[in-house]
Amino acid sequence: MDRSLLYLIVRGTASCFFNSFFNLKVLGREKLIEEGPCIIVANHQSFLDPPLVGSLYSNEVFFLARKTLFDAPVLKQVLPYCNTIGIDQTRPDPASIIQVLRTVKSGKRIIIFPEGSRSPDGEIHDAMPGIGLILSKLATVPVQPVRIEGAYDCLPIHSSKLKFRPITLSVGDPIQFTPEELKAKGRDAQRAIGQKIMDAIRALPLEP
Repeated sequence: MDRSLLYLIVRGTASCFFNSFFNLKVLGREKLIEEGPCIIVANHQSFLDPPLVGSLYSNEVFFLARKTLFDAPVLKQVLPYCNTIGIDQTRPDPASIIQVLRTVKSGKRIIIFPEGSRSPDGEIHDAMPGIGLILSKLATVPVQPVRIEGAYDCLPIHSSKLKFRPITLSVGDPIQFTPEELKAKGRDAQRAIGQKIMDAIRALPLEP
């Protein structure tokens, strides 16, 4: 089966699933960037998050995920068909960063969870090192924040039991970075970009 067709089938199934069983509420849907290159940044509460955020967008999107997920027998077969790019979180990973840059610069959209792993308590935590570096190399690409609320209650990090609880997604306008922020070098500058991203996600409303 064609990979793009398979993706659309999975996306449609995920959309029906979340709308049917999780009373999904989307705030700011009109702000979704549906055309052209874009980086979508979201907080990470649950294994539900990738298909949850991906189902928002009508066209194909890509995902950034830790490489260790590709070690699981089933996921190793499935993830490549879900437009997933693996990245090593334990050390610098130039090859993966280059793949991300090529994907976005070719006009695609990619979803990144800046925290790097699922929240241990449902709260929004700091961005992992390296996010600022990726974004500083994509200065002309919109960075759209999405806040996830409720997915932790449905499937927290230390549980395998799925609960059907309400989920809210809040979509924001692109985050504005100054030329100075994007040109700054060093860990402190990259950390500041990551902090700005997480602050933008935290600031998104959960009520109309």
